[in-house]
Amino acid sequence: MNRKTLVLPAVLGLFTPVLVGCGEPGGGDRKGHAITVGTTDSFAATEHSPGPLDPAHAYDAGSWNLLRQTLQTLMTMERGGGEPVPEAAESCAFTDTGNERYECTLRDGLTFAGGEAVTATDVKYSIDRVLGIKSSSGVASLLNTIDTVETQGYKKVIFHLKTPDATFPFKLATPVAGIVHPEEYPRDRLREGFRVDGSGPYTLEAETKDGRLTKAVFTKNEKYQGRHTPKNGKVELRPFVDAGAMGAALDAGEIDLMTRTMSPEQIKKLSDGADEDVKLVETPGLEIRYLGFNTEAPGVRKKAVRQAMAQLVDRGALTSTVYGEMADPLYSLVPVTLPGHSSAFFNRYGAPSTDKARSILSKAGVTTPVKLTLHYTTDHYGPGTAKEFAVLKKQLNASGLFDVEVKGTEWKKFRAEELDGTYAVYGLGWFPDFPDADNFLAPFLDKGNFLALPYVNSAIRDDLIPRSRREADRTGASRSIEEIQDIVAEDVPVLPLWQGRQYVAARDDVQGAEWALDSSSNLQLWELSRGVSG
Repeated sequence: MNRKTLVLPAVLGLFTPVLVGCGEPGGGDRKGHAITVGTTDSFAATEHSPGPLDPAHAYDAGSWNLLRQTLQTLMTMERGGGEPVPEAAESCAFTDTGNERYECTLRDGLTFAGGEAVTATDVKYSIDRVLGIKSSSGVASLLNTIDTVETQGYKKVIFHLKTPDATFPFKLATPVAGIVHPEEYPRDRLREGFRVDGSGPYTLEAETKDGRLTKAVFTKNEKYQGRHTPKNGKVELRPFVDAGAMGAALDAGEIDLMTRTMSPEQIKKLSDGADEDVKLVETPGLEIRYLGFNTEAPGVRKKAVRQAMAQLVDRGALTSTVYGEMADPLYSLVPVTLPGHSSAFFNRYGAPSTDKARSILSKAGVTTPVKLTLHYTTDHYGPGTAKEFAVLKKQLNASGLFDVEVKGTEWKKFRAEELDGTYAVYGLGWFPDFPDADNFLAPFLDKGNFLALPYVNSAIRDDLIPRSRREADRTGASRSIEEIQDIVAEDVPVLPLWQGRQYVAARDDVQGAEWALDSSSNLQLWELSRGVSG
C-alpha cells in the first residue's frame, strides 16, 4: 500500500476532493474506539481569560474549533466554502434593499443537548450577551453593526443593523453568534472553565489539569437538528506540547489524525513517503502571518521606522528558508485567493533594498541603528516561528539600520501582554472568521479591533469599511478594499509576511480527512469516519 499525498483545489465554492477511499466509510468507530485527533493548540483558563470557551470571549482558531462542534449558529459554511447557508435557521435573508434588516426563522424541533427547546429568545439573549460583555479579546467587534435584535414568536429573529453590512450572514456563521442556554451562561460575565452547553452536532466533555485542557471528548448529540451529519459517534481531541510530540503519537498509533500545526520537516517527510500507512492531505488555506505595531510605542511611533522595516523584509527568503512549500510571500493583509486582493506592499516598496530603507529613515531624521525587540509566541503557531523570527532579525540587522533582538513568550502571557500594549513589535497569525476580504481588514483596523491597535485612520473606519459592506456582490467591494490596502502599505500599522497552506495527516483507516479543515482552517470533526483505504 502506497502512502498518498492529496492536493485539493483552491477554488472556493468548488472544493472537490480528488480521492475516494476503497472501502465504505461507515458511521461507527473501529472496535468502538473514538477517532483521536491531535493538535498543538493549547487551551488554558487564566486570570486574563477565565472563560476560554465562552463565545463572548473566545477569539482564536483553536477555541473556535472546539465551539464549532458544540454550539449551533443560525448560519454555517458549506464544506467546500462559498456563501453561508442556514444551519439552526431554516431560512435567513435580508428583507430590505439596503442590507440593514436581516431576518431568520428557526428550524422546527431545535433543542439544546439537555432537551430544552431552542427559541428565538435564546438567540437574542446570546447575541445581546456578547455585545453587553464586550470582552477585551475583541470578538464582539464582529457584531458591531448590530443595532437591535428583535424576536417575533418563538421562531423568528430580526436583526436591525446600524449600517449596511453584506458580510453579516458570514458573521452569523461564526462561534461569536453561537446559541447558548440562558440558564448556563450569565448575562453580564463570562462563564468560567471549559464547559460548553449548546445544540450543536456534539456534546463536549473536557478533561483538565492545572487549568489546562488535556483532552476534549466530543460525543454525537442525538438531539441535534441541523445541516451537518456526523459520520462518527465520538472524537477525542488531544493537545500536544509541540509538533514533535504529536508526530510521535501518530507514529505510535496513539492518535489517528493530526492537524495544526505540523512542522515543515514533518510535512516533507510525509510527502516523501516515509510512512505508507499515513496519508498527507494538502488543502487551500487562508492563514496569514504578520508583524503588528503598537504605533504609540517610542521605537516605532514614527511611520518611517515601520516603512523601513517593510522595505527591508525579504519575504521570499523568509518563506523558502523556514517553510519551504508550506507558505508563499504575502504583500497585503488580504490573501491572494480572495476578491479584492492587491499586492499593495510590493507595489509601494518593490524588492528589498537597504538604500531605500536608509533614505526613508534619513528623511525622517531617525537615528540608526534603531533598537527594537521583536516578540513572538513560542507555543501557538508551530515550531517554525522561532526560526522565522531569527531570520527576520538577521535580515533587519544585516542592513546596519536596525539593532534587533527577538524574544519568545508562552501564548497565554503573550496574548495578554500584546493586548495591554506591552510590545512595540510582535508577530501574530490570523485564521479568518469567514472567507471575505473584509475579515482581513476590519478585525485589524476597525473600532474595538482584535489587536487593540492604537492606530486610527478615519478614512478606513468611517468611509471605506462601511462603503465596502454595502456591496452585496463582494467583487463590487474591491475598489474600497484596494484603497484600504494602499493606506495600510503607506502607514504600516501591520506588516504582512506570508500566506500558508494547510495540511492534515491521517492514518489510512480514517476517511474524510480531506474535509477535516475548510479553507478558513475550521475543524469539521463530523466529516471523519472509519473505513478501509487501498
